[in-house]
Amino acid sequence: MPSSNVAAHPANVTAPLHLAPSRNTGAALLYRAGQAWLAVAIAGQLLMAGYVAWFYGGAALQGQPERWNKTLQQGYVPGEPMLNAVLASHLFLVMVIVIGGALQLLPSLRRSYAGLHRWIGRGYLATASVLSLSGLYLIWVGGGTPGDVPQKLGTSFNGLLILVFATMAWRAARRRQTAFHRRWALRLFIAVSGVWFFRLALTLWLAIHQAPVGFDPETFTGPTLSILTFAQFLVPLAVLELYFRAQASPASRLWQPTSVVLVAATLLTAAGITTASMMLWLPRF
Repeated sequence: MPSSNVAAHPANVTAPLHLAPSRNTGAALLYRAGQAWLAVAIAGQLLMAGYVAWFYGGAALQGQPERWNKTLQQGYVPGEPMLNAVLASHLFLVMVIVIGGALQLLPSLRRSYAGLHRWIGRGYLATASVLSLSGLYLIWVGGGTPGDVPQKLGTSFNGLLILVFATMAWRAARRRQTAFHRRWALRLFIAVSGVWFFRLALTLWLAIHQAPVGFDPETFTGPTLSILTFAQFLVPLAVLELYFRAQASPASRLWQPTSVVLVAATLLTAAGITTASMMLWLPRF
């Protein structure tokens, strides 16, 4: 996502979430709402990256990869070096891509270190593609993921979107189409975050109901999980497209409603990060 000094007027479709707002109150509100969601999301993703490094990386460095099975229903498998290698690389790249995504969204990095931004961007696109392909391998070949067919289809669709978005972001960057590159890169960021969104939504669901409503925790199947598997990327992508439409609107009628949606998304994301932290991440630090 190359740097640009384009003014953040809502009618400007090239303006991403991070650019400074115009003097218009509605545009400023839209900008602040987008900034708030990004800040919360990045903080939550960095927390998950720290958990992956501490728990999974620590177990591997101590020569105890079987500890992965405390959190993965189908994790480390003795005598399966190919499957274990794919799983290990997948976990490592999750940590790498979360940190890379956070760096790519820093305006100061784009402005002051454009060359570094481009190299990190190339690495981000490559890592996203590898993660998607390794995830598809684990789902359909290695059997490394729980869930029924609807969940596998939803996760696979998410993985295919990652490949499509990465390709489109790369093509736009190669053609120096900055506005299109930003849009595809942000779509890629949301799609890559699908599994993270799933954990936030599931733990928030459990916290609200105080029980595994709508699914069987033993088999990890049920309508709730099937719905969340598709909602984990389709709902955030829909919110992002609404934001793009509000930016491009020459009138103000979409600015405030979209800001309300973004504020609600920020609050839900913060709540999900809290429940995921308490149930999944912090207890293992």
